Amino acid sequence: MGSGARVAADQSAAAYARAVQLLPGGVNSPVRAMRSIGRDPIFVARGEGAELIDVDGNRYVDWVMSWGPLIAGHAHPDVVETVSAAAAAGTSFGAPTEAEVELAAEVVERVPSAEMVRMTSSGTEASMSAIRLARAATGRDTIVKFAGAYHGHVDGLLADAGSGLATQGIPASPGVTAAQAADTVVVPWNEPDALPDTGPAAVICEPYPANMGLVAPDEGFLQRLRDYADATGALLIFDEVITGFRVAPGGVQEREGVIPDIAVLGKVIGGGLPAAAYAASSDLMSWIAPAGSVYQAGTLSGNPIATAAGLATLRLLDASAYQRLNAVASALAAGLREGARTADIAVSTASTTGLLTLFFRERPPRNYAEARECDLDAYAAFCRGMLERGIYPPPSQFEAWFPSLAHGNEHVERTLEAAREVFAEL
Repeated sequence: MGSGARVAADQSAAAYARAVQLLPGGVNSPVRAMRSIGRDPIFVARGEGAELIDVDGNRYVDWVMSWGPLIAGHAHPDVVETVSAAAAAGTSFGAPTEAEVELAAEVVERVPSAEMVRMTSSGTEASMSAIRLARAATGRDTIVKFAGAYHGHVDGLLADAGSGLATQGIPASPGVTAAQAADTVVVPWNEPDALPDTGPAAVICEPYPANMGLVAPDEGFLQRLRDYADATGALLIFDEVITGFRVAPGGVQEREGVIPDIAVLGKVIGGGLPAAAYAASSDLMSWIAPAGSVYQAGTLSGNPIATAAGLATLRLLDASAYQRLNAVASALAAGLREGARTADIAVSTASTTGLLTLFFRERPPRNYAEARECDLDAYAAFCRGMLERGIYPPPSQFEAWFPSLAHGNEHVERTLEAAREVFAEL
């Protein structure tokens, strides 16, 4: 079925009705439930290139792309062929493989801060392990993070800010203890003067934050973080789970020329399978067991199938790939702004290579407090209208859109045509 006429979501509704009896909220990750846009989730049957097909046969131009890993698109033939061959040889060994070493070599070649790599199975594991490493190497406990940033569901980083600029973290979720959150200092993004006077173990940031929507750093802000870390003896951690290999071969650190002490990587590194990593200098990584005493392990770390998918994906990312990702993001952002302007709807966009966000506010936000000022009801109505027209945007104002190599001009035009209709209705 084409992307125009929709069929009733009978099978999707039935799948959801069963799911809520077996899974909390009917999903295995909260944003999938689509509650923030006021509708039930769509159950997916398969993906093809830039499109999703749901269990009722409806097609959607997919701008979520599994929240970032599928930079090559759904079921890219090179990735499928490589994964199939790897699976045929065995799905897991619990022993070293040459492919793990090859993937580490690819990371070291691309990422400026990386001299050695440790694989994990998720970005949460990688960020948790990077923080443990930073605490061990500095002998300090406190971590500085930024309001609105997400570094996985690590207890100590699920912290909200209190009142004022720099505040001790308070638990942002039941089950997170006050003691765990108290070791986190939360400061506003793009406010270098809010950094605490006493040096922490580490400052962790998304260098291009994309979990409050895409919120760019002010000019010179990342260098201020680097200078602060150097002056206080703290380590600087870039969480490039989203931006790593997406905005440039070496991520934001390559684009901005600011090199962190530790990089956290995920999403693209697994090519659609569960894989992540943290990477740093040889000296820092020598703390990690079995080379050193900082313990971290994982049964499926460096899994051969995930490693194969990651290698196949990275090898697709040449210079022309980044040109295409930038062109699609730029065209989509410009078209969305123009469509909203024509309909007299107040929106703004933030975009970079392979990432963008449509904000329902007049100017792009500088921090989380400004991002929260967006018209969330308008964004929800926009998403519902787009889904009805066969376009699948992120079902949250605070998530990024993820262009892929499978998206072409026709997908951009279909999206903008639908957006113009929805803006007119709004």
